[in-house]
Amino acid sequence: MRVVMFGYQTWGHRTLQALLDSEHDVVLVVTHPKSEHAYEKIWSDSVADLAEEHGVPVVIRNRPDDEELFARLKEADPDIIVANNWRTWIPPRIYTLPRHGTLNIHDSLLPKYAGFSPLIWALINGEPEVGVTAHMMDEVLDAGDIVDQRTVPVGPTDTTTDLFHKTVDLIAPVTVGALARIAAGETEFTKQDRSEASFFHKRSEEDVRVNWDWPADVLERLVRAQSAPYPSAFTFHKGKRLEITSAVVSEGRYGGTPGRIFYREGSGVVIVAGADARTGRNHGLAITGVRTEDGRELPATEYFTTMGGYLTSRP
Repeated sequence: MRVVMFGYQTWGHRTLQALLDSEHDVVLVVTHPKSEHAYEKIWSDSVADLAEEHGVPVVIRNRPDDEELFARLKEADPDIIVANNWRTWIPPRIYTLPRHGTLNIHDSLLPKYAGFSPLIWALINGEPEVGVTAHMMDEVLDAGDIVDQRTVPVGPTDTTTDLFHKTVDLIAPVTVGALARIAAGETEFTKQDRSEASFFHKRSEEDVRVNWDWPADVLERLVRAQSAPYPSAFTFHKGKRLEITSAVVSEGRYGGTPGRIFYREGSGVVIVAGADARTGRNHGLAITGVRTEDGRELPATEYFTTMGGYLTSRP
């Protein structure tokens, strides 16, 4: 099939590489300009560079809504558009233009975790598995019929970076597998169960702030989710920002006021956690590594030289 690819960052790069390695003919690539946004500088392999290395024409756009682009797409005469990590709305006159419509590749197990940052949200929420879905694009974002979907388990110590590497390796088989079904003439695919659908927004600094009213197991997953190269989960100690680079759920149960710097346990320092921590039935968050405002990385047992005092969500 003649394929036009819409994509950006490493997800788009892997999709384009899969298409270039396949039996299909990539006739045009549309990608975004480089961005200085913190999350878009992560996993930033260039789709444009890869396309140009293979002699594929490239169009760079923030939004695909101008007449010049539409004319280029019509001239390319695609059988299908394949999109992955395209960051703005694709209008109906574009996604319905190809003979077989538009196939979108999304890094979640749709219908859950439509939208943005699905791996981070899934890890924070304790999902047992994550994956990649290829679905036909329609008027509702990430809601079209599923053509191919593959999963990987979430391990007990996995970070978002670990899950990224697991799921990015699924892009090629999901993309090529879905295209094989479409090229074979299949048109009936799996409807999404909209009662299971969830939609998540982009991450921002507010989403990385530690709330000590959260249970320790959720906070431990937040720390793993916000692991390098993502911005680290942060709190405040004596009015200064303190990033938490590693933590585990405490073995013991600790009662008191959420945020209290309480007790050394193993290689960590336990912070009381959970809105109902006063009951004494909660585990705490045992912080094992921190980064200070001036960039020093320290074991928590070296940073917290005395017990007592509080970590807070605000200065």
